[in-house]
Amino acid sequence: MTGPLPLSIFIIAQDEADRIGKAIAAVRALSDDLVVVDSGSTDGTQGVAAALGARVIHHPWPGYGPQKRFAEDQCRHDWLLNLDADEIVPPELAANIRELFTKGEPPLPAYRIGITEIFPGEPRPHRLAYTLWPVRLYRKDKGRYSPSLVHDRVELAPGVRPGRLEGVVHHFSVRSLGDQLDKLNRYSDQQAQDLDERGISIPTWRLFVEFPANFLKAYVGRRHFVRGPYGFLTAMNYAISRHLRVAKHYERRRLNGHAANGRKRERAEG
Repeated sequence: MTGPLPLSIFIIAQDEADRIGKAIAAVRALSDDLVVVDSGSTDGTQGVAAALGARVIHHPWPGYGPQKRFAEDQCRHDWLLNLDADEIVPPELAANIRELFTKGEPPLPAYRIGITEIFPGEPRPHRLAYTLWPVRLYRKDKGRYSPSLVHDRVELAPGVRPGRLEGVVHHFSVRSLGDQLDKLNRYSDQQAQDLDERGISIPTWRLFVEFPANFLKAYVGRRHFVRGPYGFLTAMNYAISRHLRVAKHYERRRLNGHAANGRKRERAEG
């Protein structure tokens, strides 16, 4: 099939003017319905996206899952492809997506697509880089993003088994180590809030093991060690962010506990 596919592509964004243009340009030929939901950029992201033919919609930030669900609702086609503003679909993956539609409806209702990080200074994904395989291409009547504030994953309808596409998305998630740490710090705030809202209590002993355990998870389990010193540093940032999630959760429980004890004393004295 040549020309646009019966496919909507959606991206959520804020202050991504330096990256979103490449993300849109890589998939522009695949769709006549490219939706960018912007939560309040001040760097011109909206203009960059609109100039490349995207339909830009402003929507205040409600959290990752709710924002992606809002974006799903803006899409015109039944088939959806979700990308982040720092993700680029290489030509071989675009060709694989196009091939799915050559005979009309793709044979399966959902597909996993590999996401591989490319760190600053790397021209291409490392051949041993860790790859995530989330569902990113799916029919909107067979899956929707989770409403969770922090868990941006597609929840498929009962009985739906996703396929898996060849090729991977190139994920340029790290602008710099400092920017990465700022982003992860903000994300840990939302994670602590999400734990509270779901009534989940992480035991205090996790404070003492979260950092080393997650450093090993990133450095060894996710193979950051193959990236040399930069991989070590990004693994450290990941471990710090996971520690902050538990630390902030502990602090919120501690402060809420003190507040509750204060109210009890006031009632007793009254």
